[in-house]
Amino acid sequence: MHNPGTATQERFPAEDRFADGAQFIDGRLTRGTSGRTHAVIDPATGTEVFTYDLAGTDDVDAAVAAARAAFPGWASATPGERSDALHRFAAVLADRAEEFARAESLQCGKPLKLSREFDVPGTVDNTAFFAGAARHLQGQSAGEYSGDHTSYVRREPIGVVGSIAPWNYPLQMAAWKILPAIAAGNTIVLKPAELTPLTSLLFAQAATAAGLPDGVINIVTGTGREAGEHLVGHPDVAMTSFTGSTGVGKRVAEVATATVKRLHLELGGKAPFVVFDDADLEAAVHGAVAGALINTGQDCTAATRAYVQRPLYEEFVARTAALMETVRLGDPFAPGTDLGPLISHAQRDRVAGFVDRARGYARVVTGGEAPGGDLAKGAYYRPTLIADAPQDSEIVQSEIFGPVLVVLPFDSDDEGIRLANDTPYGLAASAWSRSVYRANRATRDIKAGCVWINDHIPIISEMPHGGYKASGFGKDMSVYSFEEYTQVKHVMFDNTAVARKDWHRTIFGDR
Repeated sequence: MHNPGTATQERFPAEDRFADGAQFIDGRLTRGTSGRTHAVIDPATGTEVFTYDLAGTDDVDAAVAAARAAFPGWASATPGERSDALHRFAAVLADRAEEFARAESLQCGKPLKLSREFDVPGTVDNTAFFAGAARHLQGQSAGEYSGDHTSYVRREPIGVVGSIAPWNYPLQMAAWKILPAIAAGNTIVLKPAELTPLTSLLFAQAATAAGLPDGVINIVTGTGREAGEHLVGHPDVAMTSFTGSTGVGKRVAEVATATVKRLHLELGGKAPFVVFDDADLEAAVHGAVAGALINTGQDCTAATRAYVQRPLYEEFVARTAALMETVRLGDPFAPGTDLGPLISHAQRDRVAGFVDRARGYARVVTGGEAPGGDLAKGAYYRPTLIADAPQDSEIVQSEIFGPVLVVLPFDSDDEGIRLANDTPYGLAASAWSRSVYRANRATRDIKAGCVWINDHIPIISEMPHGGYKASGFGKDMSVYSFEEYTQVKHVMFDNTAVARKDWHRTIFGDR
């Protein structure tokens, strides 16, 4: 593995943590067998963090075999035993919070304050939630629904779960996939994005340190085309959970259907931000900037389309642009940084392409360029506000995944709701109004898995996260997620002491 040098070592000594390899299979680190390597790059500087051996199909097979071997023991553990293990896991994560925060910021480029105050505490809280949920895996109460027969419903684990996580929130996405699965008694093989494997590997190591059995959590760090497709299509994987783009999600669904797997998809988003003319304009402006720029806009729930009722439109545009211009880009590890780089130069160029093409049909109010100076080596892009784009334009309809907010006017409430729903996506949305009637209508009529009122972006472990339409199906977090990682069994038995000859006679006659 490559020595990254002093500057990177001070941020997070990745070389020391993963000297034995970047695959975590059956409780230990190993090297990948694909014969190819991949470099983790610090997107703030463009420098290499370390290089690791990519997983091949043999590594996926080994990880699935380890998960399959661990399944009977873990599935037969009592809910209390699984709960105790997850409580210990949460404590280990909390003790190592700074290590996780620094690793997450290094590989993603997100400000360290965001990792410290959002990503890591949210992951610890999610672990504690599923530690409690593990004790509440319930079917339905017994009852007599057919004569002398008693029926009840059992919820049972599915088996080996194969999950694929994205690069924008690698720690939290690993947790959202691993925790409900193992709390319900499943075992798991997770493939993180090859750009951001560090915190997923640390997460699995922390689980082992907390006493979870070997093989319950396995991590394979390979490409989607090789390791990902093999994991999704593996005959011993009973369920696939994927978070990523809608285009790749369609391919995952295609591969998974060949073995008739349970499927969970959390896909793209293009969240509307609807501002009615009675809204608190100051709150809406601050909400729009925070909602659009969270994680440099690399968030499926980020505010991307602001629809503002015409009486407030021009003032909203001016004030939002002014506030965006105060956002401080910089080193993710510097205390004063508000916004870090995009995940890579390729992603920055992709975002820039959307903005450059929009100049032909819309108004770029602020931003729309990469900064120079000390930031030129990183994948930085200035916060960008675009106004007056047509509703059917690319910048309005397509997921950009960068620090870009598009603002459009609307006249009637009906029009605002219609425009909010007018994309293929339906992951999240927000509406801003002082009227309880307008707010209630928005929550009813906007077709999205989450609708915030007078806020945008917060999530909590107790509530579900997942979308409508092209944003996929299935829920992360909450008891809804927990239940998705189970299968339902109807149990029915005869309460009488003699054979049911009347039932047999009905079918076979007198014999």
